[in-house]
Amino acid sequence: MEVKIAASGERNYTHYYDTATYTSLWTAYPLSAKHMGSISRPEEWSFNPNLSTSVQVNLCNRSYTNSDTYVRGHLIPNASRNGIKEMQLQTFYVTNSAPQIHTNFNSGIWQTLEAALQSVAKNETIYIVTGVAFAKSGESKTITYTTAKDDSKRVPVPNYFYKVALKVATNSSGVVTSASTVGFWFENKAYSTTTYSNYAVTVDQIEAWTGFDFFPNLPDTVETTAEKNSSWTTFQDF
Repeated sequence: MEVKIAASGERNYTHYYDTATYTSLWTAYPLSAKHMGSISRPEEWSFNPNLSTSVQVNLCNRSYTNSDTYVRGHLIPNASRNGIKEMQLQTFYVTNSAPQIHTNFNSGIWQTLEAALQSVAKNETIYIVTGVAFAKSGESKTITYTTAKDDSKRVPVPNYFYKVALKVATNSSGVVTSASTVGFWFENKAYSTTTYSNYAVTVDQIEAWTGFDFFPNLPDTVETTAEKNSSWTTFQDF
């Protein structure tokens, strides 16, 4: 189900939550300078008040049983909302997390990519979707399960994490005239590098792997061209 999270009447993020797997399959949000700041990171997580606790995993006070391996990987990160307290607290809903390899992924290449996107957004608004996948479309993949320290629900561990990002240019009437996108696709594993640009792919490719259609509100001609880019530099310089 699609769940919209708002703060003070303003959209914070939207996520597509699968109650069968206790997982947000994607989380979409705008990012600009006003969203980022230096508000202290909350110490605890909370249940999402928009959903029954029966379809959520209790990660409020503690992480996973094997937390030396998996951490509560934010889909919209704290640092992308630590400029507005109410929005920041909503990133600590348990539905905004998925079990993610910590060492050399969450704390490495993934965090470096998040910081790069945040740097771009200091100068303009960009639009990001962060998602997980258990298998690529048509692929057979073994799924590992974990549990939370304070819950007995079996939580499937995503085999993949991805991000897609969008920039737009508009005319004086606010109509989108051109755009640029880029995607990043990672296995949920430890990496020996933090060079995220090595994992850049087209949004078209991620759509094919996931079955989702990202940025459908773009004019068709703009979307067709924009979603063929796989260069971080081209996106950054757009």
